[in-house]
Amino acid sequence: MSKRIVYREWLIQPERYWGLLAVLAAIIAIGGASALYMEHEGHWVTGMTNSVVWGLPHVFAVFLIVAASGALNVASIGTVFNKPAYKPLGRLSGLLAAGLLVGGLLVLVLDLGRPDRLVVAMTTYNFSSIFAWNIFLYTGFLAITIGYLWTMAERKGNYLQRPVGVFAFLWRLALTTGTGSIFGFLVGRTAYDTAVLAPMFVVMSFAYGLAIYMLVLMTSFEWDGRPIGPKILKRLKDLLGLFVGAVLYFTIVYHLTNLYGAKNTDFEAFLLANGGIYTLMFWGGWVLVGGLLPLGIIYHPRLGKDRNWIATACALVIAGGLAAMYVVIIGSQAFPLEMFPGKTVLAFGAPGDVGGAVAPYTPTLPELLLGIGGVGVAMLIVSVGIRVLQFLPESLSDKEMDGLAEAV
Repeated sequence: MSKRIVYREWLIQPERYWGLLAVLAAIIAIGGASALYMEHEGHWVTGMTNSVVWGLPHVFAVFLIVAASGALNVASIGTVFNKPAYKPLGRLSGLLAAGLLVGGLLVLVLDLGRPDRLVVAMTTYNFSSIFAWNIFLYTGFLAITIGYLWTMAERKGNYLQRPVGVFAFLWRLALTTGTGSIFGFLVGRTAYDTAVLAPMFVVMSFAYGLAIYMLVLMTSFEWDGRPIGPKILKRLKDLLGLFVGAVLYFTIVYHLTNLYGAKNTDFEAFLLANGGIYTLMFWGGWVLVGGLLPLGIIYHPRLGKDRNWIATACALVIAGGLAAMYVVIIGSQAFPLEMFPGKTVLAFGAPGDVGGAVAPYTPTLPELLLGIGGVGVAMLIVSVGIRVLQFLPESLSDKEMDGLAEAV
């Protein structure tokens, strides 16, 4: 006989809750105003050029979409892989995944230009394009996640929890593979055009989604005075360390693959040694902040047991993830295209037109505010969800977790 998990709404102080909603609403409003400003004035008010056509909003959008897939990993561990300790965490996992996906897609739609023509993209498909595939992957993921949440919350649907969980697990792997393939299939860009990007994005999703999940879980429990035992924190922390290490492994494989081919040596020299801000973002952000420092905290004998330091490690992983997306998305576009091998191409017209030099790109404030607005949307969905519905377990203390494992 299994032990029953008790869930209840988020019962923080009303003043704190409404204050949180006010802050998130303000962030979303500013992000919406920034999108309207860029739509009205045109993309010349951004830092984007004819070469760098995906700017900072795309960094936030892709990061949120990738993290959404990874956030659902916690629920998958509990149901698909039948790990009792993770089952109480499943509902929040599904809600966070849905919120992150909606936030990322809103930024994506508002940044592409002409969002009023979205209906055209949703009704006219070119299946030779990976972008058309992703429309189905994103919308399907949202629908499956909502169904997955229903099987967790409704007793009549509990018997469907495992098959729906398996389907959701496979679908989110396809989603993240499709997102990585957006770049891996772009043969025209030197930095892209490699199959390694697809599995690397899958592993990135595990790390970034889990880091965000842990921060949301720890914050919501702390504000509501609910206990989290050291054992479940250690499980999540060690799992995060495994994923962060895997990201570093795929990063090494990705660059060794590029260095092995002579055609990519110029790009690798640009990114790893003389790329300016992109080199700094790679070594300082992607590798150090997002990889080595979190691993040092997680596996430190003293810091790895401190909740504040664990939260710091999660924040570092998120910051490093944004830096990684900046390098992958923007740095790869900034590197000059080799239009005619052995020839020098002179650019005429506006700065950033395709030529033989590194394309300039400086993010502008509206781009940053739009990206942060997407984060605000995701957090608003989660905040309202856990307040009005029973997504959070009453306790994650060691006693409760041990009793759950014994009962199962």
